[in-house]
Amino acid sequence: MWLSFWRSRDRFSLDELRYLTDQLIKVQIVNEVNKDFVIEALRSIAELITYGDQHDAAFFEFFMEKQVLGEFVRILRISRTLFVSLQLLQTMSIMIQNLKSEHSIYYMFSNEHVNYLITYSFDFRNEELLSYYISFLRAISGKLNKDTISLLVKTRNDEVVSFPLYVEAIRFAFHEEGMIRTAVRALTLNVYHVGDEAVNKFVASNQHADYFLHLVKFFRGQCISFSVMVSNASKNLGVESSSSLLSAIDEIEDNLYYFSDVISAGIPEVGRLIMDGILTLLIFPLILPSLRTGVVNETGLGAVTSLYLLCCILRIVKIKDLANTVASALLCHIETFSLRSELKLNGHVSDHGSSDASQNADENNVGPDSYSESLQVTIPLSSSSQSPTADNNLPQQFTPREALLSFVTCGDDVQVSGSLSLLATLLQTKELDESMVDALGILPQRKQHKKLLLQALVGEESGEEQLFSSESTVVKDGISSELDIYLQKLKDQYGVSCSSPMVGASPRVHRCQVLDALVSLFCRSNISAETLWDGGWLFRQLLPHSKAEFKSHHARLLTDAFHNCTHRLLEETRGTWPDMLVTVLCDEWRKCKRVIEASSLRKDPICMLLPPYRSASEELVSSDSSFIAGERMCHTVKVFVLLHHLHVFSLGRILLDQPPLLSPVDTPEESRAKNAGVNPSGPKPGIEINLVDAVPCRIAFERGKERHFYFLSISMGSSGWVVLAEEVVTKPHHGVIRVASPLAGSNPRIDDRHSRWLHLRIRPSLFSFTDSAKHSSHGKVKSRALVDGRWTLAFRDEESCKFALTMILEETRLQSHEVERRLKPLLELEKDLDSSNPTQPMEDKTS
Repeated sequence: MWLSFWRSRDRFSLDELRYLTDQLIKVQIVNEVNKDFVIEALRSIAELITYGDQHDAAFFEFFMEKQVLGEFVRILRISRTLFVSLQLLQTMSIMIQNLKSEHSIYYMFSNEHVNYLITYSFDFRNEELLSYYISFLRAISGKLNKDTISLLVKTRNDEVVSFPLYVEAIRFAFHEEGMIRTAVRALTLNVYHVGDEAVNKFVASNQHADYFLHLVKFFRGQCISFSVMVSNASKNLGVESSSSLLSAIDEIEDNLYYFSDVISAGIPEVGRLIMDGILTLLIFPLILPSLRTGVVNETGLGAVTSLYLLCCILRIVKIKDLANTVASALLCHIETFSLRSELKLNGHVSDHGSSDASQNADENNVGPDSYSESLQVTIPLSSSSQSPTADNNLPQQFTPREALLSFVTCGDDVQVSGSLSLLATLLQTKELDESMVDALGILPQRKQHKKLLLQALVGEESGEEQLFSSESTVVKDGISSELDIYLQKLKDQYGVSCSSPMVGASPRVHRCQVLDALVSLFCRSNISAETLWDGGWLFRQLLPHSKAEFKSHHARLLTDAFHNCTHRLLEETRGTWPDMLVTVLCDEWRKCKRVIEASSLRKDPICMLLPPYRSASEELVSSDSSFIAGERMCHTVKVFVLLHHLHVFSLGRILLDQPPLLSPVDTPEESRAKNAGVNPSGPKPGIEINLVDAVPCRIAFERGKERHFYFLSISMGSSGWVVLAEEVVTKPHHGVIRVASPLAGSNPRIDDRHSRWLHLRIRPSLFSFTDSAKHSSHGKVKSRALVDGRWTLAFRDEESCKFALTMILEETRLQSHEVERRLKPLLELEKDLDSSNPTQPMEDKTS
């Protein structure tokens, strides 16, 4: 008998659950003496209930029979130690998360014990306790559906009057800890997506709708801080600043994706609240006015940050009314937004007065107890703010759309990139009505033609007339009516009155303005090639089917820009990297074609926020380095290829897959390369050559160790080398190549004091720096320091030194002429476009 009494119980058995429950019932107070037992009992019961839910229904039957959940609540009431509260919350979270049986979940939620735990006054000053509490709430939300959610709410007359889970959770929606904010947002989404009409009405009621307004206010505060961070990052390029900036970008986009997820739940009133909040708290008072502000202050946004935020809002928060309202607001004077904005939400109008920076900071830091405060919207636009360079070309009153075009024509590279990204985002926003896109002047020609064709087919006279007229444009009445609807909505709902004369103008006028700005952009020399390619993509989208909108002065400006770029390209044939020019051109030709023919602009708007492009060469090498010369050559080639493509498109021609270049010619018989017997593949170390044209010299590759060589300069087509060969003793006038370096960029120079010394710069052989200083996926700048070599050759006499110099100059000239000859069809644009068979490599008739 005694052996049976001392036999150990099976851990996962009903007897074990019965024993633990009996012992827990006997506990009358929890203190430091018995807390360990209580904690272990709670933990073990959670394990047993989870095990029984999957293996034996008798476990949960016993749990219900003994009302163990009520015992949990009693233990919490009599507990005087924090650790028991922690374990109880963890026990409840584990049980709720792991219960699979619907019957078990219904029981857990069907009494008031869960709601009691939700509303219990825990000491949330303890961060660990708060974390366990939020996990407990999130676990409950994970089991919500249309059946279970009704067990957690109180109703009166079929209306929800109490929902502790939701109300208590949103108290921590703006907690300083990001993980808690994330958990609360996940919980709210679980609630919204249940789709219970009574609950949806509850969360959108006046009593709880402030959550969504404070959510936008919290986001606004993040945007203001983010703008300052962007400004600081542009001045201080470093790994730390870039990493912080990317983390802030993730937070901004996470907030917008949360807005989008909430809206997708399909609660109309909530969607309207969020949309109105974004417009009245962020876009109208901050983003649009900042397009004329050059200085980022503590309560404002920078222009580039505003452009990025607009791109993200349109791309992520997909609301048709929001997109069309923003588009119509772009046609209103900026002063309209910066004077006064009235917000009509929840049946009341809140005044928006000016305030100091400290008051604005308090608004942005919305805490769990701040819902009762009145909603004040500050318009942080100082009249003393300086304007960017582009503002000097704008009238005193101008619209955000005009500011965008001004950035394109006069702004810096970052402003141009941001403006083009926003225009591309508007063009690609599916929620934006085509007539609104046309009112902005950026509706693609293929969509215009399609719309007019449909109108003509259904018998609309105006559509048929415009389809076959020289001035192709969409129906003005349709555009005016759609635009007027949203302009009236701006006035009635948001107090924004639009008096811009451009509103009544024909969309054709707006398209001409955009084309003017883009053509002006292509004529600028201080913009990066990548940004110009973005402009080329937009130009390709807007390119007319006819020449009605592409004026003669547009063609003239593009032609002048092309000829100027041609001169710069010709200079590169005589520069440091002519031997790589054709290769780079062919590569960039294909890349540029892919970019501007793509269906959408693939450039991420984040690029406009990263610190401006600054190559490692600007810090690591001198200004006369071949590294800088190579970057300049790459930029020139990219711009040249773009301008060539634009000419082809503007004439309605099909762009070739490969550039029309002349084929290489054989090396002439009377050349130094032929005389030396160099293979067509070029000189390689260890190869024997004829030294007939070589000049003896001395050079020291190490201090104090002079070596004797024969120096030779040769060119073969577009390639060239300077060669040092050692004489073969057993074979007169023959030598073995020891060193062969690029001829181009050698910059030969006779020493001022020693007329027998010849100085050469030896640049790298491979073109490995084309992408050596670009932003990586983590926003860091890849740096690859390349240092040019230096040779000082000592010849026997002054005449030998001059002969070597002449030999280098002659071979360099031959190399440059060959590169220029191969490029000739591209440089003569008119002849290139009129070529009858441009797809095949062209043969040089004179060769």
